[in-house]
Amino acid sequence: MSANSVPASIPDSAQIDIAPPSGWLDIEFRELWRYRELAYFFVWRAIKIRYKQTLIGAAWAVVQPVATMLVFSVIFGYLGKMPTGKLPYPVFYFSGLLPWTYFAGALQSVTNSVVEQQHVVTKVYFPRLLLPISAVIPGLLDFAIGLLVFLPVLFAYHLVPGMAVLTLPLYILLEMATALSVGLWLAALNSLYRDVHHLIPFVVQLWMLLSPVVYPATLVPERWRWLYGLNPMVGVIEGFRWSLTGSGQPSNLLPALATGGVLVVLLGGLAFFRRMESVIADVV
Repeated sequence: MSANSVPASIPDSAQIDIAPPSGWLDIEFRELWRYRELAYFFVWRAIKIRYKQTLIGAAWAVVQPVATMLVFSVIFGYLGKMPTGKLPYPVFYFSGLLPWTYFAGALQSVTNSVVEQQHVVTKVYFPRLLLPISAVIPGLLDFAIGLLVFLPVLFAYHLVPGMAVLTLPLYILLEMATALSVGLWLAALNSLYRDVHHLIPFVVQLWMLLSPVVYPATLVPERWRWLYGLNPMVGVIEGFRWSLTGSGQPSNLLPALATGGVLVVLLGGLAFFRRMESVIADVV
């Protein structure tokens, strides 16, 4: 399949009516399903581009979190004596960096999804919503590779995942929904104002400081814990650590607040993206 070809499941009818959204959340799920082959093409091409003409290929998915984990372990752990509960420093920081690295990459991919595919958007009709949806999937490959590397680290410290590991897919889904919900807003804005792209690194860096990647959520005073829990990545990272290590079981309040917040932002992002979809092809 060539990079210039755009496969799609074409409807049986020879006539396709294109109209602007009629409601605040007018989403044609059947139309999205008809164009599922195009979504697969976007995902596959993103994966190939990610590792094309690289020296070590998929190993980059391991190098970044491992190198950052070593730096954090030395600076914040052995030198800064940051409390990590009962977890060794490498396990604590690696378990926080894995979900965070995926989220940061997925958020940037969703934000740039429309602009990067402008040559397709301006020439071919398809549901534009496919672009941000397909942008959150390629990073899961790097995430899976990093997770396989993390398991020997757990075993080296005599930590074996228990039954809590069965909840891991739920935290991954929440993380994907978080990246998609925020990315929908940013993708639509980025197609209108290109300086949004330059704002993303600052947003990611600030968001990381507001998430329990370097420090445990227990350091936040109890009276502010509910406000801190509105950050969905708090519940994701704490839940990710707990599901794999069994240490520091997160409060039920954090995932509940995170899920509620993500649903609100996701519905708003879908509505905003749909409203802007009719003008994206003209301004991108």
